[in-house]
Amino acid sequence: MLYSGFEPAPQRLVKATQGRLPRPAARWLFLVLLLLLGTAAQPPAGPLPPLVLRAAPLALAPQQFYVAAVADARADRRAVAYLLPPPPRPGPALPPQPVDLAGGGLAAIREFVRQSVPRNTALRPVTIRLTECLVTEQAAPGAAGQVAGRVVVGMAFEGQRDDGQPVRLTEYHGTARYRRPAGQLAVVEPTLRQALGLALLHLNRWLLMEAATNPRLAQGVRVTFQDYTLNTDPDTLFYAPGRPLARADFRASPRAGRYAAVVFPSFSFSARPVIRAGFVQLEVLTKVFVVRGSSWMAAGGDEAYTLNHEQRHFDLTKLVAERFKQKIRPANLTVEEFNATIQLAYFTSFQEMNRLQEQYDAETSHGTDRAAQQRWDQRIDAELRAFGQLGAEPAGSGR
Repeated sequence: MLYSGFEPAPQRLVKATQGRLPRPAARWLFLVLLLLLGTAAQPPAGPLPPLVLRAAPLALAPQQFYVAAVADARADRRAVAYLLPPPPRPGPALPPQPVDLAGGGLAAIREFVRQSVPRNTALRPVTIRLTECLVTEQAAPGAAGQVAGRVVVGMAFEGQRDDGQPVRLTEYHGTARYRRPAGQLAVVEPTLRQALGLALLHLNRWLLMEAATNPRLAQGVRVTFQDYTLNTDPDTLFYAPGRPLARADFRASPRAGRYAAVVFPSFSFSARPVIRAGFVQLEVLTKVFVVRGSSWMAAGGDEAYTLNHEQRHFDLTKLVAERFKQKIRPANLTVEEFNATIQLAYFTSFQEMNRLQEQYDAETSHGTDRAAQQRWDQRIDAELRAFGQLGAEPAGSGR
């Protein structure tokens, strides 16, 4: 016999399937079906898409800087965000997923900065070190179906020294918060974008406020010199052309020995740094002096000749002070090291002064060798003229 369809099931089987299951078995079957249907309705959540960071229209027209580089100094570079995926129904909330920026975190932030900050290489180069850029989320406490987010952005800004070494300028650390419905991520990127923009605005404001007065932002060192010549101290004579040593300046009691006179010249300086118009302005005041109370002259002998010999000690100290000025010209000073450079220059100049005084006395035999004295007179006059200092003419010197 031929059939055009499936063979009918045996009658006894049909009767069996038309019967009812026992009640406990029916309940268990119903629960299993619900579980299967629930699982089928909510498949496991897939990976969240990367965040697309868009350029921020910042009210920013830098007058002091351009961004030369953006470096990544984050402790965690795996992702910029750890976001809660849509929750399954039913079931517990899923853990946060790592989500990076489209194109990679550092590359996206570099592009964001490039589009947000105009670049004028005639201005001061600034390097941005990204120390933090992190979005974290958790279920909002007491608000079913809501997610609470927190955005942290940290940046360190560096300038550049004259020698190419970095110099720390300022830092920024900012936090932003948001709430969003579970499963809706639209608010995340704008909040991150705003936080990054605020960091750049902070840099711009800081530079505008500090550029004229902050030593770290100084573009260079400028130096002005002044010689102290005001003779108002009764015991101190300051070097001044046209005011040579006189007999009255030797006030100490003469001492027995082979010397006709003794004078103790020296020099000092003060330097007051002021930040003016973006430069370290150094106002250097030099003082070349003789202490009258320590200087003495024996009675008798050729007083004019003796005064000339002692005046040359004074002149030599003036020459050393002028050479000291040459050592601290702006070309020799940097913003970072100007103070150390000046202190070293003074120390070496002071040593030079002592050596030169000893050489002068040794070669002139403390003034008793008149031919050698004349040679030194001519040498000292020539050097004083070269510095624009004609020197003080002692009485009877013939100059």
